[in-house]
Amino acid sequence: MNLDDWRSRINDLDNEILHLLNQRADAALQIGELKRQQSLPYFAPDREAQVLDRITARSRGPLPADALRAVWREILSASLALENPLPVAYFGPPATFTHQAAVQRFGSSAVFVAVKSIGEVFDEVERGRAEYGVVPVENSTEGPVNITLDSLLDGEAVITGEVTLEITHHLLSRAGALDEIKTVCSHPQALAQCRQWLAANLPDVPTEETSSTSAAATRAKDDPTVAAVASEMAGRLYEVPVLRRRIEDNPYNSTRFLVLGRRPMPATGRDKTSILFSMRNEPGVLYRILQPFAERRLNLTKIESRPTKRRPWEYVNFLDFEGHRDTDDVRDVLRAVEERCQFLKILGSYPAA
Repeated sequence: MNLDDWRSRINDLDNEILHLLNQRADAALQIGELKRQQSLPYFAPDREAQVLDRITARSRGPLPADALRAVWREILSASLALENPLPVAYFGPPATFTHQAAVQRFGSSAVFVAVKSIGEVFDEVERGRAEYGVVPVENSTEGPVNITLDSLLDGEAVITGEVTLEITHHLLSRAGALDEIKTVCSHPQALAQCRQWLAANLPDVPTEETSSTSAAATRAKDDPTVAAVASEMAGRLYEVPVLRRRIEDNPYNSTRFLVLGRRPMPATGRDKTSILFSMRNEPGVLYRILQPFAERRLNLTKIESRPTKRRPWEYVNFLDFEGHRDTDDVRDVLRAVEERCQFLKILGSYPAA
């Protein structure tokens, strides 16, 4: 077969895919109608996880699993939008990394609502103005996002999912060369994650902090002597060219985001649970609290201590571990932990990223 033959074959396959996608959309609409009649939630994250796992398990290539998940995420997002558009709040403005994480989790057909603070994301979800919310919780280079941890302590929203996003920073500017740049601006964490590159390549150029990487891109759009450290998505949205790519100091830099909701998630078989607890100030108490996890061989994936801000030197501990709260092992462990600590709050069980 020559090139024209293969292109003709591609056209035939595209026509077939289009026909099947519309058939799938019709089926999704019928499911949506049945859900309305039975007063069932129109979005079922556990069902979505099952679909993605089944598709990737059945594939024999050559498309990799990540590519298949991205394609099917958009199919699921578009189908859900036909049933009922899904409102998702996120810590904005548009084109921040949190926005990217929200699109990665819910697909581009969701209705994304940018709010000005992490606390507002919790508020939008808890008051029912958004079905879900997305907030950053920790970065592999800079550590935890303390505002999110504090909001988990005080808020009522539950964790229903997580997203891990590779963080790649670019230097955005309308300047034609590095020597034309007079100021570099960005969010403090983005500047910190590119500190070495900036010192080596723009040693005499001052940096300025902005409220977000998107705000930095807006400044760079308006002034050709300003460069922004931001994402490629921000460059596209705010029409600022990429002057230098991948300027982050750590090529393995990533951020973990939490998905917030109001309803607990059912078990999927590949889950994590997040809790927080406070404990008495006495010898060996942390060992006794963690002992049940070791006895049941539940793998701990994160532990973080944080001041409560209620009394001096009073702390709570955030803990993530593998397993779901509705399984027997986890249920028994949580019961034992509750007996050994002063206070226990289960933040949620959810599919692992």
